[in-house]
Amino acid sequence: MTARLDLRAPCPDSGHRFDAGRRWVASLELGFAARRGATRMIRARHQGPLRVQRPFYPEGRDEACHVYLLHPPGGLVSGDALTIRARVEAGTRVLLTTPAANKLYRADSHGVAWRQHTELEVADGGVLEWLPQETIAFDGSWGEQATSIDLSGNARCLGWEVLALGRPASHLPYVSGRIEQRFALRRDGKPLWLERQPLDPRHPRFHGRWGQGGASVQATLWAVGLADGREAIEALREALPAGPRWAVTLRHGVLLLRYLGQERNAAWSLCEAAWRVLRPRLVGREAHPPRIWFT
Repeated sequence: MTARLDLRAPCPDSGHRFDAGRRWVASLELGFAARRGATRMIRARHQGPLRVQRPFYPEGRDEACHVYLLHPPGGLVSGDALTIRARVEAGTRVLLTTPAANKLYRADSHGVAWRQHTELEVADGGVLEWLPQETIAFDGSWGEQATSIDLSGNARCLGWEVLALGRPASHLPYVSGRIEQRFALRRDGKPLWLERQPLDPRHPRFHGRWGQGGASVQATLWAVGLADGREAIEALREALPAGPRWAVTLRHGVLLLRYLGQERNAAWSLCEAAWRVLRPRLVGREAHPPRIWFT
């Protein structure tokens, strides 16, 4: 039986062990700054199999810089420890995405966890869109996902996370394992949105109507820096298909849209449609889907 893991335990840098301290490291550090009126990627440091392609400017050279985050293994296995850091300076507009779904594979026979930490910083006057493709958690996956976003001044940010638990189409539901998700969004050091969500199919919350309700797909979209959040909510309610699977709220200047259901495509389509509504209100530009989404 897989032992319960302490995801907070410190890890050495070496992967040559077989207990919960094993760690295979990959990291990526990106920096963006304004140069001659345009956004340029000025830093791209990586360790291990985590890197980027060259920047793209499909909206024009003086518009948003699109960057694709590449993880050639295509997923996380026991012992993987991925860290992504991005710093968006003043006067820049950046869109970060991924070329494919991220997969969280089943833990090995030693029950070693994986970890993925994302740290995003946006300076006063900067704009960041964090739009990764969905994450698919295989049955038996054990690990921790943590996302922290630090905004300064009037920085703006829009992002989403889409998570599919198990592979129902292959009759492989998520019935074992544990995933802990953490979100932290701050402006000038002040918390705007803090959330911790353990996903354990053996816990009553996973199946209870007061919790996960047995849903296998969930999504969260956030937008910070909207001039009129209430108007944006009304625009979303008019544009998006009505139904019981999603809801939208506004608290402390953070617009949050949630989806809870069984359809990955429905969750993705909902987030993309919401992005098309919100982007003009946030950055003054129509949505321009990255080309990698269509390959």
